[in-house]
Amino acid sequence: MKTLYISDLDGTLLNSDAQVSKFTADTLNSLIEKGLLFSYATARSFSTAGEITKDITAHFPRILYNGAFVVDNATKQPVITNFFDDETSRQFVRTLTAADVWPLMYYYDDGVESMAFIRENATAEMKEFIYEYEGTLRHHQVHSAQELEKKNTYYLVCIDSAEKLYPLYEKLKDHPDANVIYQIDVYSGRQWLEIMPKSASKANAVLMLKEKLGCDKLVCFGDGKNDISMFSIRDECYALANAVDELKAIATGVIDSNDNDGVAKWLLENTEF
Repeated sequence: MKTLYISDLDGTLLNSDAQVSKFTADTLNSLIEKGLLFSYATARSFSTAGEITKDITAHFPRILYNGAFVVDNATKQPVITNFFDDETSRQFVRTLTAADVWPLMYYYDDGVESMAFIRENATAEMKEFIYEYEGTLRHHQVHSAQELEKKNTYYLVCIDSAEKLYPLYEKLKDHPDANVIYQIDVYSGRQWLEIMPKSASKANAVLMLKEKLGCDKLVCFGDGKNDISMFSIRDECYALANAVDELKAIATGVIDSNDNDGVAKWLLENTEF
């Protein structure tokens, strides 16, 4: 039986300093080289995820933007992509900006990960986020809502107050063409509203990857609410000690925390070749 092991990244594989520990990196490199079929699933881009996990040097596919892309870490090329219909993404821009919420628009332009935003309308938290990750993908400053209406979009992020974002989440959460997530960032405490194509979820990307690799069994690890969809399609799932209660409630078991290398320790103790 071939088993695919999938881990969330922030708060799960990464410790509280947003780093992969030497123990976790060494363990994963060793196990992957022995034949472990492993991937991580994250909301991060290829560039930011790749930089933060650069010490995991073994070859494996990466699930990015909460499932919008699966990228081969050797060629850096997408092997699975999910885009919004152009009219759908335009409608989201109009709905958000009408509520005075100004998204970061992620889109694919001539094979390049790109992000459009209006700096003068950005919240202080958005500006901090943009500054932190400047240079990791192509940034495109625009000056109107119309200029945010890009083609080949796959991810919208809003960083604002709960008072603005939560009503929008309630309005959009059952949208037939999108997955909508509202959560607090595990490191910064920022309020996030994320919108992705309906086909783009960690669960869908994991199932596509499972089929592509010819695996029979799926084991998942996570810590947050955005891991619930992934946990719902697993054979086994493990919540870390630092996970939210909602995830622990549906987990096969609870393992050690992200700061104590919970995922790596579990894999080391429970995988055989």
